Amino acid sequence: MKLKHHLACLVWIMAVINLSGQKNSGLSESQASPNILCIMVDDLGFGDLSCQGATDLRTPHIDQLAKQGMRMTQFYANSTVCSPSRASLLTGRYPDMVGVPGVIRQFENNSWGYLDPSAILIPEPLNRKGYHTAIIGKWHLGFEAPNTPNDRGFDYFKGFLGDMMDDYWAHLRGGVNWMRFNRDLIDPEGHATNLFTDWTLEYLEERAEDNQPFFLYLAYNAPHFPIQPPDEFLARVKERQPGLSEKRAKNVAFIEHLDHHVGRIMEYLDKSGLMDNTLVVFTSDNGGALSYEQSNGPLRGGKQDMYEGGIRVPAFVVWKGKVAPESSSDRLTLLMDLFPTFAEVAGTELSSSIDGDSFLPELKGEIRPPSGRTVFWVRREGQVYGGQAYYAARRGDYKILQNTPYESIQFFNVGKDPYEQNPLETVESEIYQSLRSALQEHIQETGRIPWQKQLTD
Repeated sequence: MKLKHHLACLVWIMAVINLSGQKNSGLSESQASPNILCIMVDDLGFGDLSCQGATDLRTPHIDQLAKQGMRMTQFYANSTVCSPSRASLLTGRYPDMVGVPGVIRQFENNSWGYLDPSAILIPEPLNRKGYHTAIIGKWHLGFEAPNTPNDRGFDYFKGFLGDMMDDYWAHLRGGVNWMRFNRDLIDPEGHATNLFTDWTLEYLEERAEDNQPFFLYLAYNAPHFPIQPPDEFLARVKERQPGLSEKRAKNVAFIEHLDHHVGRIMEYLDKSGLMDNTLVVFTSDNGGALSYEQSNGPLRGGKQDMYEGGIRVPAFVVWKGKVAPESSSDRLTLLMDLFPTFAEVAGTELSSSIDGDSFLPELKGEIRPPSGRTVFWVRREGQVYGGQAYYAARRGDYKILQNTPYESIQFFNVGKDPYEQNPLETVESEIYQSLRSALQEHIQETGRIPWQKQLTD
Protein backbone atom coordinates (compact mmCIF):
# COMPACT_ATOMS: atom_id res chain seq x y z
CA MET A 1 0.00 0.00 0.00
CA LYS A 2 2.80 2.46 0.91
CA LEU A 3 4.61 1.61 -2.35
CA LYS A 4 1.45 2.45 -4.36
CA HIS A 5 1.19 5.83 -2.68
CA HIS A 6 4.89 6.57 -3.15
CA LEU A 7 4.56 5.76 -6.85
CA ALA A 8 1.53 8.05 -7.08
CA CYS A 9 3.54 10.86 -5.45
CA LEU A 10 6.35 10.31 -7.97
CA VAL A 11 3.87 10.54 -10.87
CA TRP A 12 2.59 13.86 -9.48
CA ILE A 13 6.10 15.31 -8.98
CA MET A 14 7.28 14.33 -12.47
CA ALA A 15 4.14 15.83 -14.01
CA VAL A 16 4.72 19.13 -12.22
CA ILE A 17 8.39 19.21 -13.29
CA ASN A 18 7.53 18.51 -16.92
CA LEU A 19 4.39 20.64 -17.22
CA SER A 20 6.05 23.90 -18.26
CA GLY A 21 8.19 22.22 -20.89
CA GLN A 22 5.44 20.31 -22.67
CA LYS A 23 3.12 21.47 -25.39
CA ASN A 24 0.03 19.29 -25.80
CA SER A 25 -1.91 19.13 -29.05
CA GLY A 26 -5.09 21.17 -28.83
CA LEU A 27 -3.83 22.97 -25.71
CA SER A 28 -2.06 26.31 -25.46
CA GLU A 29 1.10 26.53 -23.38
CA SER A 30 -0.40 29.60 -21.74
CA GLN A 31 -3.26 27.60 -20.22
CA ALA A 32 -2.04 26.37 -16.85
CA SER A 33 -5.39 25.87 -15.13
CA PRO A 34 -6.78 22.38 -15.76
CA ASN A 35 -10.17 21.79 -17.31
CA ILE A 36 -12.68 19.94 -15.13
CA LEU A 37 -15.30 17.49 -16.41
CA CYS A 38 -17.71 16.08 -13.83
CA ILE A 39 -19.93 13.29 -15.16
CA MET A 40 -22.91 12.57 -12.91
CA VAL A 41 -25.18 9.69 -13.86
CA ASP A 42 -28.56 8.99 -12.32
CA ASP A 43 -29.40 5.96 -10.15
CA LEU A 44 -26.36 3.92 -11.19
CA GLY A 45 -26.04 1.10 -8.67
CA PHE A 46 -22.76 0.31 -6.92
CA GLY A 47 -22.69 -3.09 -8.63
CA ASP A 48 -23.91 -2.10 -12.09
CA LEU A 49 -20.54 -1.81 -13.84
CA SER A 50 -18.37 -4.70 -14.95
CA CYS A 51 -15.42 -3.13 -13.11
CA GLN A 52 -17.58 -3.18 -9.98
CA GLY A 53 -18.27 -6.91 -10.21
CA ALA A 54 -21.24 -7.16 -12.58
CA THR A 55 -21.07 -10.28 -14.73
CA ASP A 56 -24.14 -9.75 -16.92
CA LEU A 57 -23.23 -6.38 -18.45
CA ARG A 58 -20.28 -4.88 -20.28
CA THR A 59 -19.09 -1.34 -19.59
CA PRO A 60 -15.62 -1.15 -21.17
CA HIS A 61 -15.48 2.64 -21.44
CA ILE A 62 -16.41 3.39 -17.83
CA ASP A 63 -14.18 0.50 -16.73
CA GLN A 64 -11.34 2.26 -18.52
CA LEU A 65 -11.79 5.27 -16.24
CA ALA A 66 -11.10 3.02 -13.26
CA LYS A 67 -7.95 1.74 -14.99
CA GLN A 68 -6.71 5.15 -16.04
CA GLY A 69 -7.13 6.81 -12.66
CA MET A 70 -8.21 6.45 -9.04
CA ARG A 71 -11.09 4.35 -7.77
CA MET A 72 -12.76 5.92 -4.73
CA THR A 73 -13.86 2.85 -2.78
CA GLN A 74 -15.64 4.72 0.04
CA PHE A 75 -17.48 7.35 -2.02
CA TYR A 76 -21.01 8.38 -1.04
CA ALA A 77 -23.87 10.40 -2.42
CA ASN A 78 -25.22 13.00 0.00
CA SER A 79 -28.73 11.55 -0.10
CA THR A 80 -30.75 8.58 -1.22
CA VAL A 81 -32.38 10.60 -4.02
CA CYS A 82 -31.59 13.14 -6.76
CA SER A 83 -32.03 16.80 -5.79
CA PRO A 84 -30.27 16.73 -2.41
CA SER A 85 -27.21 15.01 -3.84
CA ARG A 86 -26.98 17.49 -6.71
CA ALA A 87 -27.33 20.41 -4.32
CA SER A 88 -24.41 19.08 -2.29
CA LEU A 89 -22.17 18.56 -5.30
CA LEU A 90 -22.75 22.12 -6.54
CA THR A 91 -22.56 23.91 -3.16
CA GLY A 92 -20.15 21.80 -1.09
CA ARG A 93 -22.72 21.77 1.70
CA TYR A 94 -25.10 19.33 3.27
CA PRO A 95 -28.32 19.50 1.24
CA ASP A 96 -30.45 20.57 4.19
CA MET A 97 -28.00 23.44 4.81
CA VAL A 98 -28.97 24.91 1.42
CA GLY A 99 -32.70 24.19 1.56
CA VAL A 100 -32.81 20.92 -0.38
CA PRO A 101 -33.56 18.05 2.02
CA GLY A 102 -35.75 16.28 -0.56
CA VAL A 103 -36.76 16.10 -4.19
CA ILE A 104 -37.65 19.36 -5.94
CA ARG A 105 -40.68 18.87 -8.17
CA GLN A 106 -42.71 21.10 -10.45
CA PHE A 107 -45.81 20.78 -8.26
CA GLU A 108 -45.39 22.70 -5.01
CA ASN A 109 -47.65 20.38 -3.02
CA ASN A 110 -45.18 17.56 -3.68
CA SER A 111 -41.89 19.45 -3.69
CA TRP A 112 -39.52 19.05 -0.73
CA GLY A 113 -36.82 21.60 -1.33
CA TYR A 114 -36.04 25.12 -2.52
CA LEU A 115 -32.41 25.95 -3.23
CA ASP A 116 -31.32 28.79 -0.94
CA PRO A 117 -30.96 31.87 -3.18
CA SER A 118 -27.94 32.96 -1.12
CA ALA A 119 -26.07 29.67 -1.50
CA ILE A 120 -22.81 29.87 -3.45
CA LEU A 121 -22.54 27.36 -6.31
CA ILE A 122 -19.31 26.09 -7.86
CA PRO A 123 -19.47 28.43 -10.92
CA GLU A 124 -18.89 31.44 -8.66
CA PRO A 125 -15.34 30.63 -7.48
CA LEU A 126 -14.42 29.09 -10.84
CA ASN A 127 -15.68 32.07 -12.83
CA ARG A 128 -13.51 34.31 -10.64
CA LYS A 129 -10.53 32.22 -11.71
CA GLY A 130 -11.38 32.70 -15.39
CA TYR A 131 -13.19 29.44 -16.05
CA HIS A 132 -16.00 29.04 -18.56
CA THR A 133 -18.68 27.10 -16.65
CA ALA A 134 -21.32 24.86 -18.21
CA ILE A 135 -23.95 22.29 -17.41
CA ILE A 136 -25.33 19.85 -19.95
CA GLY A 137 -28.16 17.51 -18.95
CA LYS A 138 -30.26 17.26 -15.82
CA TRP A 139 -30.48 20.25 -13.44
CA HIS A 140 -33.25 19.30 -10.95
CA LEU A 141 -32.69 22.23 -8.59
CA GLY A 142 -35.42 24.63 -9.68
CA PHE A 143 -37.68 25.61 -12.55
CA GLU A 144 -37.59 29.39 -12.54
CA ALA A 145 -35.44 32.34 -11.49
CA PRO A 146 -33.47 32.61 -9.29
CA ASN A 147 -32.90 28.87 -9.36
CA THR A 148 -32.01 28.03 -12.94
CA PRO A 149 -28.44 27.28 -14.08
CA ASN A 150 -27.80 30.65 -15.73
CA ASP A 151 -29.22 32.49 -12.72
CA ARG A 152 -26.88 30.52 -10.45
CA GLY A 153 -23.67 31.40 -12.28
CA PHE A 154 -23.35 28.96 -15.16
CA ASP A 155 -22.24 30.57 -18.42
CA TYR A 156 -23.85 27.84 -20.51
CA PHE A 157 -26.79 25.47 -20.02
CA LYS A 158 -28.28 22.99 -22.44
CA GLY A 159 -30.46 20.34 -20.91
CA PHE A 160 -33.42 19.46 -18.73
CA LEU A 161 -34.59 21.58 -15.79
CA GLY A 162 -36.80 18.86 -14.33
CA ASP A 163 -36.35 15.62 -12.46
CA MET A 164 -37.04 12.33 -14.26
CA MET A 165 -38.25 12.23 -17.85
CA ASP A 166 -41.51 10.42 -18.50
CA ASP A 167 -40.00 9.34 -21.82
CA TYR A 168 -36.39 9.57 -23.04
CA TRP A 169 -37.53 10.49 -26.56
CA ALA A 170 -40.34 12.93 -25.70
CA HIS A 171 -38.41 14.69 -22.87
CA LEU A 172 -41.56 15.67 -20.97
CA ARG A 173 -42.35 15.55 -17.26
CA GLY A 174 -46.00 15.69 -16.32
CA GLY A 175 -46.79 16.89 -19.83
CA VAL A 176 -44.37 19.84 -19.58
CA ASN A 177 -41.29 20.37 -21.75
CA TRP A 178 -38.40 21.36 -19.47
CA MET A 179 -35.70 21.28 -22.15
CA ARG A 180 -33.76 24.56 -22.36
CA PHE A 181 -30.81 26.13 -24.15
CA ASN A 182 -29.77 28.69 -21.57
CA ARG A 183 -33.15 30.34 -20.87
CA ASP A 184 -34.80 29.45 -24.18
CA LEU A 185 -37.31 26.61 -24.62
CA ILE A 186 -36.11 23.96 -27.08
CA ASP A 187 -37.72 20.79 -28.42
CA PRO A 188 -34.94 18.53 -29.73
CA GLU A 189 -35.47 15.11 -31.29
CA GLY A 190 -33.71 11.98 -30.14
CA HIS A 191 -32.91 9.87 -27.09
CA ALA A 192 -31.85 12.10 -24.19
CA THR A 193 -28.57 10.22 -23.65
CA ASN A 194 -27.65 10.71 -27.30
CA LEU A 195 -28.60 14.39 -27.17
CA PHE A 196 -26.63 15.17 -24.02
CA THR A 197 -23.58 13.46 -25.52
CA ASP A 198 -23.90 15.26 -28.85
CA TRP A 199 -24.22 18.60 -27.04
CA THR A 200 -21.19 17.76 -24.91
CA LEU A 201 -19.10 17.02 -27.99
CA GLU A 202 -20.22 20.30 -29.57
CA TYR A 203 -19.26 22.15 -26.40
CA LEU A 204 -15.86 20.44 -26.17
CA GLU A 205 -15.12 21.27 -29.80
CA GLU A 206 -15.71 24.93 -29.00
CA ARG A 207 -13.51 24.77 -25.90
CA ALA A 208 -10.71 23.03 -27.79
CA GLU A 209 -10.35 26.19 -29.89
CA ASP A 210 -10.15 28.44 -26.82
CA ASN A 211 -7.40 28.92 -24.25
CA GLN A 212 -9.95 29.54 -21.48
CA PRO A 213 -10.18 26.65 -18.99
CA PHE A 214 -13.62 25.14 -18.56
CA PHE A 215 -15.73 23.41 -15.95
CA LEU A 216 -18.38 21.12 -17.47
CA TYR A 217 -20.96 19.39 -15.30
CA LEU A 218 -22.45 16.65 -17.50
CA ALA A 219 -25.52 15.23 -15.77
CA TYR A 220 -27.16 12.32 -17.57
CA ASN A 221 -30.73 11.25 -16.74
CA ALA A 222 -29.79 7.63 -17.41
CA PRO A 223 -30.07 5.03 -16.04
CA HIS A 224 -33.00 6.47 -14.04
CA PHE A 225 -36.34 4.85 -14.85
CA PRO A 226 -38.25 4.62 -17.15
CA ILE A 227 -35.70 2.12 -18.41
CA GLN A 228 -35.65 2.85 -22.16
CA PRO A 229 -32.62 1.57 -24.05
CA PRO A 230 -32.63 1.90 -27.85
CA ASP A 231 -33.91 -1.25 -29.57
CA GLU A 232 -30.55 -2.26 -31.00
CA PHE A 233 -28.90 -2.26 -27.57
CA LEU A 234 -31.71 -4.33 -26.05
CA ALA A 235 -31.65 -6.81 -28.93
CA ARG A 236 -27.90 -7.25 -28.52
CA VAL A 237 -28.23 -8.00 -24.81
CA LYS A 238 -31.08 -10.47 -25.31
CA GLU A 239 -29.16 -12.32 -27.99
CA ARG A 240 -26.07 -12.49 -25.81
CA GLN A 241 -27.88 -13.44 -22.60
CA PRO A 242 -31.31 -14.95 -23.31
CA GLY A 243 -31.76 -16.03 -19.69
CA LEU A 244 -32.09 -12.49 -18.28
CA SER A 245 -35.47 -11.27 -17.09
CA GLU A 246 -37.08 -8.55 -19.19
CA LYS A 247 -36.44 -5.94 -16.49
CA ARG A 248 -32.81 -6.89 -16.06
CA ALA A 249 -32.16 -7.10 -19.79
CA LYS A 250 -33.53 -3.60 -20.27
CA ASN A 251 -31.40 -2.25 -17.44
CA VAL A 252 -28.27 -3.93 -18.76
CA ALA A 253 -28.91 -2.52 -22.24
CA PHE A 254 -29.63 0.94 -20.81
CA ILE A 255 -26.33 1.03 -18.91
CA GLU A 256 -24.41 -0.31 -21.91
CA HIS A 257 -25.96 2.44 -24.02
CA LEU A 258 -24.80 4.99 -21.44
CA ASP A 259 -21.33 3.45 -21.41
CA HIS A 260 -21.13 3.75 -25.20
CA HIS A 261 -21.76 7.50 -24.97
CA VAL A 262 -19.27 8.01 -22.15
CA GLY A 263 -16.81 6.32 -24.49
CA ARG A 264 -17.60 8.83 -27.25
CA ILE A 265 -16.71 11.69 -24.92
CA MET A 266 -13.50 10.13 -23.67
CA GLU A 267 -12.44 9.33 -27.23
CA TYR A 268 -12.88 12.99 -28.21
CA LEU A 269 -10.92 14.20 -25.20
CA ASP A 270 -8.04 11.95 -26.24
CA LYS A 271 -8.10 12.84 -29.94
CA SER A 272 -8.42 16.59 -29.33
CA GLY A 273 -5.59 16.73 -26.81
CA LEU A 274 -7.92 18.10 -24.12
CA MET A 275 -7.34 15.00 -22.02
CA ASP A 276 -3.76 16.14 -21.39
CA ASN A 277 -5.05 18.94 -19.16
CA THR A 278 -8.48 17.77 -17.98
CA LEU A 279 -9.55 16.32 -14.64
CA VAL A 280 -12.43 13.87 -15.14
CA VAL A 281 -14.72 12.66 -12.35
CA PHE A 282 -17.39 10.00 -12.88
CA THR A 283 -20.00 9.16 -10.23
CA SER A 284 -23.71 8.72 -9.44
CA ASP A 285 -26.27 10.66 -7.40
CA ASN A 286 -27.51 7.66 -5.37
CA GLY A 287 -27.80 3.89 -5.50
CA GLY A 288 -29.73 1.77 -7.95
CA ALA A 289 -33.48 1.16 -7.72
CA LEU A 290 -34.08 -2.45 -6.71
CA SER A 291 -37.62 -2.51 -8.12
CA TYR A 292 -36.12 -2.06 -11.60
CA GLU A 293 -33.57 -4.84 -11.00
CA GLN A 294 -30.68 -2.43 -10.77
CA SER A 295 -27.79 -3.83 -8.76
CA ASN A 296 -25.86 -2.46 -5.80
CA GLY A 297 -23.67 -5.54 -5.68
CA PRO A 298 -23.33 -7.07 -2.22
CA LEU A 299 -24.46 -3.89 -0.46
CA ARG A 300 -27.74 -3.91 1.44
CA GLY A 301 -30.65 -1.84 0.16
CA GLY A 302 -31.00 0.54 -2.77
CA LYS A 303 -32.27 3.92 -3.84
CA GLN A 304 -34.29 5.64 -1.07
CA ASP A 305 -32.56 3.53 1.63
CA MET A 306 -29.94 4.80 4.06
CA TYR A 307 -28.34 1.37 3.90
CA GLU A 308 -25.06 1.35 1.95
CA GLY A 309 -26.82 0.32 -1.25
CA GLY A 310 -28.78 3.55 -1.27
CA ILE A 311 -25.91 5.99 -0.75
CA ARG A 312 -22.57 4.35 -1.62
CA VAL A 313 -21.82 4.88 -5.31
CA PRO A 314 -19.13 4.19 -7.92
CA ALA A 315 -16.59 7.00 -8.32
CA PHE A 316 -13.50 7.29 -10.51
CA VAL A 317 -11.08 10.20 -11.00
CA VAL A 318 -8.82 10.50 -14.03
CA TRP A 319 -6.16 13.18 -14.41
CA LYS A 320 -3.45 12.33 -16.90
CA GLY A 321 0.03 12.62 -15.48
CA LYS A 322 -1.20 13.56 -12.03
CA VAL A 323 -3.44 10.77 -10.70
CA ALA A 324 -1.71 7.41 -10.79
CA PRO A 325 -3.42 4.81 -13.01
CA GLU A 326 -5.14 1.93 -11.22
CA SER A 327 -4.75 3.65 -7.86
CA SER A 328 -7.39 3.70 -5.15
CA SER A 329 -8.43 5.59 -2.06
CA ASP A 330 -10.52 4.26 0.81
CA ARG A 331 -10.96 7.68 2.42
CA LEU A 332 -14.58 8.45 3.35
CA THR A 333 -15.64 10.91 0.65
CA LEU A 334 -18.99 12.47 -0.34
CA LEU A 335 -20.34 14.41 -3.28
CA MET A 336 -20.05 17.64 -1.28
CA ASP A 337 -16.26 17.09 -1.22
CA LEU A 338 -16.08 17.67 -4.98
CA PHE A 339 -16.73 21.42 -4.58
CA PRO A 340 -13.61 22.19 -2.50
CA THR A 341 -11.57 19.70 -4.53
CA PHE A 342 -12.45 21.42 -7.81
CA ALA A 343 -11.76 24.82 -6.25
CA GLU A 344 -8.33 23.71 -5.04
CA VAL A 345 -7.51 22.14 -8.41
CA ALA A 346 -8.42 25.45 -10.08
CA GLY A 347 -6.35 27.41 -7.58
CA THR A 348 -9.23 29.59 -6.42
CA GLU A 349 -10.12 30.69 -2.91
CA LEU A 350 -13.50 29.91 -1.38
CA SER A 351 -15.44 32.96 -0.24
CA SER A 352 -18.00 31.08 1.87
CA SER A 353 -18.05 28.31 4.45
CA ILE A 354 -18.65 24.78 3.20
CA ASP A 355 -19.14 21.35 4.74
CA GLY A 356 -17.04 19.39 2.24
CA ASP A 357 -13.32 18.57 2.45
CA SER A 358 -10.96 18.60 -0.51
CA PHE A 359 -9.52 15.21 -1.40
CA LEU A 360 -6.83 16.62 -3.70
CA PRO A 361 -4.12 15.24 -1.38
CA GLU A 362 -5.41 11.72 -2.02
CA LEU A 363 -5.41 12.34 -5.77
CA LYS A 364 -1.78 13.38 -5.46
CA GLY A 365 -0.98 10.13 -3.67
CA GLU A 366 -0.55 11.59 -0.20
CA ILE A 367 -1.31 9.46 2.84
CA ARG A 368 -3.43 11.24 5.44
CA PRO A 369 -4.91 9.94 8.68
CA PRO A 370 -8.68 9.46 8.75
CA SER A 371 -10.44 12.80 9.09
CA GLY A 372 -12.54 11.75 12.07
CA ARG A 373 -15.39 13.95 10.87
CA THR A 374 -19.03 13.09 11.47
CA VAL A 375 -21.11 13.15 8.28
CA PHE A 376 -24.88 13.15 7.79
CA TRP A 377 -27.45 12.11 5.22
CA VAL A 378 -31.05 13.31 4.88
CA ARG A 379 -34.13 12.72 2.82
CA ARG A 380 -37.46 14.51 3.28
CA GLU A 381 -40.46 13.23 1.32
CA GLY A 382 -44.23 13.31 1.07
CA GLN A 383 -46.23 10.39 -0.22
CA VAL A 384 -45.79 7.55 2.30
CA TYR A 385 -43.62 9.73 4.62
CA GLY A 386 -46.08 12.57 5.10
CA GLY A 387 -43.45 15.26 4.54
CA GLN A 388 -41.16 13.99 7.29
CA ALA A 389 -37.43 13.42 7.04
CA TYR A 390 -35.22 10.45 7.89
CA TYR A 391 -31.48 10.42 8.46
CA ALA A 392 -28.17 8.64 8.76
CA ALA A 393 -24.87 9.65 10.37
CA ARG A 394 -21.39 8.16 10.34
CA ARG A 395 -18.09 8.69 12.16
CA GLY A 396 -15.23 6.39 11.30
CA ASP A 397 -16.68 2.92 10.82
CA TYR A 398 -19.74 3.53 12.99
CA LYS A 399 -23.04 4.42 11.38
CA ILE A 400 -26.58 5.04 12.56
CA LEU A 401 -29.51 5.08 10.15
CA GLN A 402 -33.20 4.79 9.54
CA ASN A 403 -34.89 4.04 6.23
CA THR A 404 -38.20 5.72 7.02
CA PRO A 405 -39.16 8.40 9.55
CA TYR A 406 -41.18 5.78 11.42
CA GLU A 407 -38.56 3.14 12.20
CA SER A 408 -36.12 2.97 15.08
CA ILE A 409 -32.49 4.01 14.60
CA GLN A 410 -30.23 1.13 13.56
CA PHE A 411 -26.54 0.98 14.55
CA PHE A 412 -23.73 -0.70 12.58
CA ASN A 413 -19.99 -0.97 12.32
CA VAL A 414 -19.64 -0.85 8.52
CA GLY A 415 -15.92 -1.56 8.73
CA LYS A 416 -16.48 -4.98 10.25
CA ASP A 417 -19.99 -5.43 8.82
CA PRO A 418 -20.03 -3.71 5.39
CA TYR A 419 -23.26 -5.41 4.37
CA GLU A 420 -25.10 -4.24 7.50
CA GLN A 421 -26.33 -7.64 8.61
CA ASN A 422 -25.51 -7.41 12.33
CA PRO A 423 -26.96 -4.42 14.19
CA LEU A 424 -25.01 -3.41 17.28
CA GLU A 425 -26.44 -3.00 20.73
CA THR A 426 -27.14 0.61 21.54
CA VAL A 427 -27.45 0.32 25.32
CA GLU A 428 -24.45 1.85 27.08
CA SER A 429 -22.70 2.51 23.75
CA GLU A 430 -20.86 5.82 23.95
CA ILE A 431 -20.30 6.06 20.18
CA TYR A 432 -23.99 5.45 19.55
CA GLN A 433 -24.98 8.19 21.98
CA SER A 434 -22.38 10.50 20.49
CA LEU A 435 -23.70 9.94 16.97
CA ARG A 436 -27.29 10.49 18.11
CA SER A 437 -26.27 13.76 19.80
CA ALA A 438 -24.35 14.95 16.74
CA LEU A 439 -27.30 14.14 14.48
CA GLN A 440 -29.67 15.98 16.82
CA GLU A 441 -27.45 19.06 16.66
CA HIS A 442 -27.38 18.81 12.85
CA ILE A 443 -31.18 18.60 12.74
CA GLN A 444 -31.46 21.65 14.99
CA GLU A 445 -29.01 23.62 12.86
CA THR A 446 -30.65 22.74 9.56
CA GLY A 447 -34.09 23.36 11.02
CA ARG A 448 -33.32 27.06 10.70
CA ILE A 449 -32.88 26.74 6.92
CA PRO A 450 -36.09 27.23 4.88
CA TRP A 451 -36.71 24.48 2.35
CA GLN A 452 -39.78 26.07 0.78
CA LYS A 453 -40.07 29.20 -1.31
CA GLN A 454 -40.73 32.16 0.95
CA LEU A 455 -44.01 33.92 0.23
CA THR A 456 -44.03 37.70 -0.12
CA ASP A 457 -46.91 40.08 0.54
